[in-house]
Amino acid sequence: MKEISLHILDIVQNSVSAGASTVHIAVEEDSILDLISVKITDDGRGMDSETVQRVTDPFYTTRTTRKVGLGLPLMKSTAIDCGGSFAIDSAPGHGTIVSASWRRSHIDTPPLGDMVATMLTILLGDETVDFLYKHSVDDKEFEFESREMKEALDGMSFQEIEVYDWLKGFISEGEASLNTEI
Repeated sequence: MKEISLHILDIVQNSVSAGASTVHIAVEEDSILDLISVKITDDGRGMDSETVQRVTDPFYTTRTTRKVGLGLPLMKSTAIDCGGSFAIDSAPGHGTIVSASWRRSHIDTPPLGDMVATMLTILLGDETVDFLYKHSVDDKEFEFESREMKEALDGMSFQEIEVYDWLKGFISEGEASLNTEI
């Protein structure tokens, strides 16, 4: 994947497929530690230890529509090859935590990518799931909870054009406030 945001989208889709009702997405950019870190936590059905061991094998997948699963293996490979780290913590009935980091200055570290489009895709993908998003760049921070947005909308869908336009503007302003050019 050419952007870290696409890894985030893939992991969140896995969380939703695993029956998560809440997904936390944390992105941290730290210029002092020279890291971009991503942590996605869900309350889905989780995985047993054998599955956790196998899930980063590109020839293992639980999907029936294809015989390979490349999302997690590519994320792990890219993170480690770029001087970062990768970990999965999961247990049946307790959800899953996927954490990865990339050395910012490494020549092969992919860009973070379009987090506005990624978050809009996530929010519109399944409105029954609550998403908590936090993006920090050094000492600046932007965060929101979809649950609060849903309550304020009083039954209106994120897919209604006025709501979509507002969401896009809100997330765009939040991301712009981080001035991600460190």
